[in-house]
Amino acid sequence: MSEETFDVIVIGGGPVGENAADRAVKGGLSAALVEQERFGGECSYWACIPSKALLRPGNALAAARRLPGVPVGEALDPVAVFERRDHFTSKGDDNGQFDWARGAGIEPIRGRARITGEREITVDGGRVLRALHAVVVCTGSVPKTPPIPGLDEVPVWGSREATSSSTVPERLAVVGGGVVGVEMAQAWARLGAQVDLIVTGPRPLPRYPDFAGDAVADGLRADGVRVHTGSGLERASLVDGAARLELKGGAVVTADQVLVATGRRPATDDLGLEVIGLAPGKPLTVDDSGLVSEVDGDWLYAAGDVTGRALLTHQGKYAARVVGDVIAARAAGKPVDTRPWGKHSATADHHAVPQVVFTDPEVASVGLTEPESGAPHRVVDIDIAVAGSSLHADGYAGKARMIVDTEREVLVGVTFVGQDVAELLHSATIAIAGEVSLGRLWHAVPSFPTISEVWLRLLEEYGL
Repeated sequence: MSEETFDVIVIGGGPVGENAADRAVKGGLSAALVEQERFGGECSYWACIPSKALLRPGNALAAARRLPGVPVGEALDPVAVFERRDHFTSKGDDNGQFDWARGAGIEPIRGRARITGEREITVDGGRVLRALHAVVVCTGSVPKTPPIPGLDEVPVWGSREATSSSTVPERLAVVGGGVVGVEMAQAWARLGAQVDLIVTGPRPLPRYPDFAGDAVADGLRADGVRVHTGSGLERASLVDGAARLELKGGAVVTADQVLVATGRRPATDDLGLEVIGLAPGKPLTVDDSGLVSEVDGDWLYAAGDVTGRALLTHQGKYAARVVGDVIAARAAGKPVDTRPWGKHSATADHHAVPQVVFTDPEVASVGLTEPESGAPHRVVDIDIAVAGSSLHADGYAGKARMIVDTEREVLVGVTFVGQDVAELLHSATIAIAGEVSLGRLWHAVPSFPTISEVWLRLLEEYGL
């Protein structure tokens, strides 16, 4: 068997792994990046990028219809939408990402990697890689499949199929009211499918404030989506070539395709974790420097979805940058600053995680979405009703929430709901991560007439 040595070995060549390897190399170390599918990972080919490419044309068409004097067509052209999506995913060709790694001084290696010992990785059962300093696991997550009787008998999409299909199903049933479920329900409805969304609770997006889930449900219904709330899939069967879905409460949905969007779990099943005393299929528990806490020797790190901390590409990239910098600093014998908000601590995972749901209306949130029980928190809810929103779209409807720590007079959570609110989010993220006092935030004057003037209204409602 061949054997090679690197300072750092990163398992998983998606955005998270790329960032970890890149930061290690920029810190003066050699790094190998091992990927078993496509360099660029889930986000580039099957998740963030293609899903947003499918959503954007429908959002743009809906926005144009809210303005008089703008000529618009009756419907989207699915073929053109799919062609644009395929441009952004390079039709699955990852050579550009492979070449980027080489150009960045990283050694890209294709193959399945398994941990076979301390600081030892074996690729495809024969190529042994040894790490002088660290191994970093960045293998992401995989979809959860609920144990529903008969589901394996009907035509099922996972999230990958939902973002990569170039055929619009006549009838699509979406099981799950989380981010993937609502985004794909709206995207495919606007591409021409008759969509049924099956939600177990009273509204979709249960992790967000009620007004966010209600607004998104209304937006879906306006696009013809049949939203089955307080429901859930009990059993499935194949009848005359179509999926027959029996819901809780007795309703029946018939669909040509079923999208199962019921969450994700860390992808640690086939990494060889048992060799080092860890349980396959479980998240890798890390400290804020990315060091796996249940392995001795300070050599195993992890970042991204695989840790179960914040299953978002941008948070994974953030944690990966921390990990790469930590490894480089420790290898060079330099000080490591793991204090909260220090250079080598992924503190934002606990306090300032931003996320956007790219439906119409959009939902943009960072930090807390609800006050914590017993904490000195005050909630301020207002409508987004400023000159900028009125100019942005006729009949603009939106809401804003801020949650204030009244002892420190700083923000701990902000949520926006409405057309194009995603671009408001980073200002909220900065305010929370920077612990900007409300008194100082009052002096951040929003430009007129923009939707950002909602910040002034929130502070006025608070009493400033």
